[in-house]
Amino acid sequence: MFTEFFYELRKAKVPVSFKEYMTLMDAMHAGCAAYNIDHFYYLSRSALVKDERNLDKFDVVFGHCFKGLEPPEDGIVAEIPEEWLRKLAELTMTEEEMAEIEAMGGWEKLMEEFKKRLEEQEGRHQGGGKWIGTAGTSPYGAYGYNPEGIRIGQEGSRHRRAVKVWDKREFRNLDDSVVLGTRNIKIALRRLRRFAREGADLELDMPDTIRSTANNGGYLDIKMVPERHNKIKVLLFLDNGGSMDDFTRTVTELFSAARTEFKHMEYFYFHNFLYESVWKDNFRRHSERFPTYDVLHTYGPDYKVVFVGDATMSPYEIVYPGGSVEHWNEEPGQTWLQRVLDHFPHVVWFNPVPERHWEYTPSLQMTQQLMAERMFPLTLEGLDRGMRELNR
Repeated sequence: MFTEFFYELRKAKVPVSFKEYMTLMDAMHAGCAAYNIDHFYYLSRSALVKDERNLDKFDVVFGHCFKGLEPPEDGIVAEIPEEWLRKLAELTMTEEEMAEIEAMGGWEKLMEEFKKRLEEQEGRHQGGGKWIGTAGTSPYGAYGYNPEGIRIGQEGSRHRRAVKVWDKREFRNLDDSVVLGTRNIKIALRRLRRFAREGADLELDMPDTIRSTANNGGYLDIKMVPERHNKIKVLLFLDNGGSMDDFTRTVTELFSAARTEFKHMEYFYFHNFLYESVWKDNFRRHSERFPTYDVLHTYGPDYKVVFVGDATMSPYEIVYPGGSVEHWNEEPGQTWLQRVLDHFPHVVWFNPVPERHWEYTPSLQMTQQLMAERMFPLTLEGLDRGMRELNR
């Protein structure tokens, strides 16, 4: 069985050597896998795969050779989540029915009508298409559907079509201690380097030591130099919460790798788009904010700026005052992004959404135009392209 596994990997162009195969066999004899298919999967992957680009090939071969080796012991047990039961009143509509519901006529009309209905409504409403309530087609409320509405009192996003959200939402900070899965990201980030020797003499200068010792008649003359450090300064802006929840793991790995690779790095969070303030702690983002003007005046043009976000939102959030989904912004988001682009000559945007889907999201296309096509997918290939752009 294991011999067949070895030859199947070679047939799939996974560069596994006989020495690595014997290392796996030694680990099996030592009981490292403990007769568990999951343990054996991770053990064999660690022993046989040297390059992350071959992980997909390895998974295909592993599934072919060992599929069904260990069936579930207790069968499949599933429970209906409590929130599903609480939301049984939620309206379910077909795509054709959704297409029949039209927007109310733009941002100004939407806000004007919302204010009017707040004044007129006297009680709670379930279903329907006018009042502020639940499970209906009104542009105002929760657990219904409208292509251009205001979400009120709903736990999380569903269709991601709301142009404003009247809720206090809690976001989580990204974990910079994640190690698993960051090695390949670190390799891509290392393209952005500019070394210099600064500080105290802590590193042995071997060539100068040999030369000085020879000139000193053979008596040892040790020479030291400062350590080499990466002089690149990075300013990181991270979109957090909402639709970015789908990409938390990927962005967390990027954040962890960047904290390791760049000694001079500062970071701030924003939601959906850049406005007049940012924050560093998502648990205190309502009480501790940093004016964006202060950020621009604190960090000089020598910083390399990196935005990370899916740029998926209502176009109002980019081009309209008051368009922010969570607060009233006096100036449109595109104005603040342009100020960053004017101040920093080296700016890129990494997007976790697959590049083949970009053309279907108007806000993403608008952001890409504002960035002058300096938006790259959050993949190894995209990171490589982005680092080359920042090195120009």
